[in-house]
Amino acid sequence: MLKLLRDEFLLLTLLALLPILLWLSPASWAELPELVNWQTIGALAGLMILSRGLEESNGLALAGQQLLRAARSERMLAAALVLFAAAISTVLTNDVALFIVVPLTLSLGPLIDLPLGRLVIFEALAVNAGSALSPIGNPQNLFLWQSSGVGFLTFTLAMLPLALGLVLLLLAAVPLGFSARSLTLKSPAIRLRPDKKLLGLSLLLYPPMLLLTELGRAPLAALIIGVLFLLLARRVLLGVDWLLLLVFVLMFIDLGLLAALPVFADTSTRLESLPGGIFSAGVLLSQLISNVPAAIFLQTFTPDWRLLAWGVSVGGFGLAIGSLANLIALRLARQPRLWLEFHLWSLPALLLGTALALILLAAG
Repeated sequence: MLKLLRDEFLLLTLLALLPILLWLSPASWAELPELVNWQTIGALAGLMILSRGLEESNGLALAGQQLLRAARSERMLAAALVLFAAAISTVLTNDVALFIVVPLTLSLGPLIDLPLGRLVIFEALAVNAGSALSPIGNPQNLFLWQSSGVGFLTFTLAMLPLALGLVLLLLAAVPLGFSARSLTLKSPAIRLRPDKKLLGLSLLLYPPMLLLTELGRAPLAALIIGVLFLLLARRVLLGVDWLLLLVFVLMFIDLGLLAALPVFADTSTRLESLPGGIFSAGVLLSQLISNVPAAIFLQTFTPDWRLLAWGVSVGGFGLAIGSLANLIALRLARQPRLWLEFHLWSLPALLLGTALALILLAAG
């Protein structure tokens, strides 16, 4: 329901903007499909199906439970959840990772006295940091990977220093937010049974999906995966957030029309004049419109996908709007006054993350 409300709001906003932007733009209705990056849409569709399959199989949730059982202190539990959230966000999108790890964390409330809200905050920051590593970790990386034309490994290696640095930054903050007191987990937080067939099918299809995407055949890969799940696991397709695909199509169109307006004719020159260039633009614009639309908009004005990817990744910190994953985590937590505490951690994370990225860029 939360994702549906989010997507419906975005859809209505983008639909309302479309006729205005089209009226201001020299483009015609017939040219609108050319503004959409269909490779990204195809890749997103296939990965959404596979991510939903992994989620419904309970495989990752059970792995999270094993981490929880192994934690011996509040601080160790927080570190384990940060690493788990960061790790699974490299395979799933960051918001899907939150729909797994946040409910798992909240289920511990009746069993152990924990700062649940703060754990959720760190998990939100962790999925933004971890997802920065992978071309499929979040929508903005997926778009930039497809639009750049570079290989999966090339993209990953380019993002590795930043993602590793951001995760280490969060781990270094864990002792500041969590005590070293010991914990006793009386019983499993959630009793789950894995769907081994669904888990196996989802994992088996990841390599061909990534291979076909890298070869520029993402729509074909999505079609094949969709047919297989229709035949073998239809319920997974019913749970996919298809409305999100329409939101992304409209986002490409609206932002493409916006970027083509005469007022933005010299935007690339102005961006280059900023301290930090397109990196700083990505960080700052993410604080205003979130990092996914920021990446789509700014990509029009720069060929430097790496700097832009670093900027919008760091931009996921800071204000809650910086990443939709932040908003999802805060809504899922349902903790009073959590918005204020979130910014007490996320704003310093933005400043430190920006400084770290600039140091890494200067050194590299």
